[in-house]
Amino acid sequence: MLFTLSFLVPIVISVHASFFQEKAAGGGLFGGGEKVSVFVGLDNYKHVVTDERFWAGIKRVMLFGAFQIPMMILGALALALLLDSLAAKYVSFYRLVYFLPFAIPGVIAAMVWTFLYHPEVSPIVKLLAKFGLEVNFFDKSIVLASMANMTTWTFMGYNMLIFLAALQSIPHDLYEAARIDGATGWMIVRKIKIPMVKSAALLAVLLSIIGTIQLFNEPQVITATNQGLGNLDYTPMMMAYNAATNTAYTPNGLGPGSAISIVMAIIAGLLAAVYAFVQSRIGDKD
Repeated sequence: MLFTLSFLVPIVISVHASFFQEKAAGGGLFGGGEKVSVFVGLDNYKHVVTDERFWAGIKRVMLFGAFQIPMMILGALALALLLDSLAAKYVSFYRLVYFLPFAIPGVIAAMVWTFLYHPEVSPIVKLLAKFGLEVNFFDKSIVLASMANMTTWTFMGYNMLIFLAALQSIPHDLYEAARIDGATGWMIVRKIKIPMVKSAALLAVLLSIIGTIQLFNEPQVITATNQGLGNLDYTPMMMAYNAATNTAYTPNGLGPGSAISIVMAIIAGLLAAVYAFVQSRIGDKD
């Protein structure tokens, strides 16, 4: 019952709203009456898939994910391997420290990093300036990398726990047998540990793909502080939010924003399915 109320009902409402627009009732140039909800069929979806701003946002999040996801996944795997090694000490402490950024709300984390990037107050910018490097983290040429750093800092610890759980489920008898056969620590990592966390890697990448498609907090906070982006449709999720809340952006109510959200959900599902299929084919060949 709780699952239905909190998950399925909002989806049904969003799908229903995506087929409607709000229009002024009555005659006259501007309608001359109260707004009414009008069924428009697939018009909202047609507007989304033919809107150049939408596909420009898709390109941005795809580029963002192309370098952010591998960086985060490899970093999370490296941290998990370090904590799972025999030489690791204070594992519980470091596991908590690495996970703490994920406990910080996404908007707060974005605000903190926006402060750290701001050229007037940033300790990072001031430190780089001492070495003769002038960096504007909000410049359009590197702002995606700046946002990727925010996301990686927030979610690397979360993905590290996924890998660590998978590593700790591996029977230690395999390690002992490998050492008896003369395997070194690095060989155990390459031949046993990494191959046996493929399912965890699949889960982590799938979640990261979905998260990338939903990129919102970082660009929205940067835009709200008048840094770098300067438009309301930098990502599809920003476009959906502003379509639903900004009457100057679109006067047609919740319908267009709902249509954008549904299209993005379909794209995220297709990307996840393609990745899962490719991984399964690679696994079959192995």
